[in-house]
Amino acid sequence: MKTRLYLMIALGVSTIFMGCSEDLDDNPTPTNDLNGFVWRGLNTYYLYKDNVPDLANNRFASGNYQAYLNSYSSPEDLFNHLKYQPQTVDRFSWITSNYIELEEQLSGTTLNNGMDFGLMRYPNGSNNVFGYVGYVLPNSDASNEGVERGMIFNSINGTELNTSNYNSLLSTATYSINLASYDDKGTPETNDDTITSNGQSITLSKSSSTENPIFKSEVFNVAGANVGYLMYNGFTRDFDSQLNDVFGEFKSQNVQNLVLDLRYNSGGSVNTAILLSSMIANKTGEVFSTEQWNSDIQSVLSTEDVTNYFTNNDGGTPLNILTLNKVYILTTKRSASASELVINCLDPYMDVVHIGTETAGKFQASVTLYDSPNFNRANANPSHLYAMQPLIFKTKNSLGVTDYSQGLTPNISLPENYGNMGVIGNETEPLLATALQLISNGNRMSFPSIKALDLIGDKTDFLPVSVGMYK
Repeated sequence: MKTRLYLMIALGVSTIFMGCSEDLDDNPTPTNDLNGFVWRGLNTYYLYKDNVPDLANNRFASGNYQAYLNSYSSPEDLFNHLKYQPQTVDRFSWITSNYIELEEQLSGTTLNNGMDFGLMRYPNGSNNVFGYVGYVLPNSDASNEGVERGMIFNSINGTELNTSNYNSLLSTATYSINLASYDDKGTPETNDDTITSNGQSITLSKSSSTENPIFKSEVFNVAGANVGYLMYNGFTRDFDSQLNDVFGEFKSQNVQNLVLDLRYNSGGSVNTAILLSSMIANKTGEVFSTEQWNSDIQSVLSTEDVTNYFTNNDGGTPLNILTLNKVYILTTKRSASASELVINCLDPYMDVVHIGTETAGKFQASVTLYDSPNFNRANANPSHLYAMQPLIFKTKNSLGVTDYSQGLTPNISLPENYGNMGVIGNETEPLLATALQLISNGNRMSFPSIKALDLIGDKTDFLPVSVGMYK
């Protein structure tokens, strides 16, 4: 509901100055019309509008608006031109020519083979790349073909992966992964690690499927107390009721400690992040986060409009809330957006023991803009399927902490060991085992700092769009 309110308020801001420019409907061409949608949407909503001179309200006060639109050959060209410092500041805004695929992805439905993977640069610092299997979706092609967590691959269809070719090799509907072995030489250092092909391969094919983000939940007894464990892989609104059911089970088993595994969670719904955080911390009514928009929108929003609160219900359905004063959260560089939002916004209220590596560093949220008078899905232009997902606000926790562009730093630096990744949900899996040891020993432990390998990409790079954190 809050997003709809923002759309109406922001539209009012836009029409105030758009009425002062020349007639936007004079002899539009299809590309010109699409470019107009791009400019209007970003001029209205874009978080970094104030930093982009071509998005200024008076940019076309003396005319030349149509000539400006015509100077860009495609909506993608104009969109990319208007992004603010895309290599460093805005790494996450994007445009799509097919919003049907976007909507399916937001509901958890994508074209995939069921293999989650990350792509890492070789430990020797070369441009060679290897992939690791993070998890395998049940009843998927990968599952049927025998793919397992911890498998390593360094070639696709017989071609060795590197930073220049991995995108094209993994984008096809069907491909073969050529397996390899990772040897850590029995030491925590990575500079002497090696990856060696083993001659085996597995052929995988993609199909449309819906992923349940609740991959694994368990309850362990540690030092006489019950510990809940949840691997949660995406903040997908369609599974919120199932997430609440998991916490209902935790509550029924008197869980006194929680290990939340977000290591492969690239983000999703802000609303779901609020619900998950609310189920962890009994802070109903307290400030969860605040939002900072561009100056035009910020000036017409009240404090209440830009403030999100912990809650005790989801649309009237009571939440199953654990009253905890500490939570253990597992991360990698793939933990992004809404995952980081949970960590950052729980931190002022409880002891967040962050185990793993630095996170991705995305503190901004986006919204889907359609080519309609008020940018909503209703009455979208039927002649095309373009939509935009620009960054529209940045998030702050209740103490004002934001701008963590380099990621959130863990309390315990512990990258995954690609030579021994363990089994998800098993007490001996290295990251989970570390959390359980801390619980067992009352956090009286020290761990060596281990340098993580460079993340090059992961499975989300091969989806139609990159969702991130959205309203």
